[in-house]
Amino acid sequence: MNLDRPFLASLLVVCLCTGGAWAQDEGTQANCSGLPTRAQLKQLLAQAPSVGGEAGGLFHGTRMWAAVVNRAGVLCAFATSTTDATQVWPGSQAIAKAKAYTANAFSLDGLALSTAMLYTFTQPGHSLWGLNQSNLFNADFLAPPSGTGGGAGSIAGGIITFGGGVALYAGGHIVGGLGISGDTACTDHEIAKRVRDEAGMNPPGGRTVDDISYSAVDGPSVFTHPLCPNTWRNGIMIGNEAPATGY
Repeated sequence: MNLDRPFLASLLVVCLCTGGAWAQDEGTQANCSGLPTRAQLKQLLAQAPSVGGEAGGLFHGTRMWAAVVNRAGVLCAFATSTTDATQVWPGSQAIAKAKAYTANAFSLDGLALSTAMLYTFTQPGHSLWGLNQSNLFNADFLAPPSGTGGGAGSIAGGIITFGGGVALYAGGHIVGGLGISGDTACTDHEIAKRVRDEAGMNPPGGRTVDDISYSAVDGPSVFTHPLCPNTWRNGIMIGNEAPATGY
């Protein structure tokens, strides 16, 4: 990975203090030009599990919700990878939309901040504990399990701080966010990374500049994320989440 972690950490403080308010101040005038449409999202989701090797998780990245917001945080498009949307976890719709909002709200032209990179910061005892309560998701913008309706053209908000949300870029500038949910958080991140890459919307530093980091293999970091069941990264098996003990 080619991240300058200390530099990103210093930028993160400024970004987190201003990002959410900025998106709300922009209003709800949707400008979704250049972002993936619902049909394009569906096609990209269908392709993603077979691009770049095994995706891991419970369903290997085949049962996903995806959502895209523009730079103002306005929901532009969302879709499921399956024809029958009820066969993707209904709860993942809100998570995908909130991940898209989060990745966009806390990223800049020079700082691609995936939701996976926020995980440790928001744990008890760390500097951003409580961030998840700062901008709650508006459930009025949910579609029923069928996937029809659901808030396009509105700011749904929501903060998610585990894998599956990445910022979208065009011409070296951030233009929005992509959220993926429907499997483990680790697999959600893998699919988000693949969808963004296939859409040609990677950040200036490349497709892995905001990649998920695991302390078990990458060493300690404030940007680290725990392993999930059947965790793969970039086609390489990383490991498994440790089983619970003492329950």
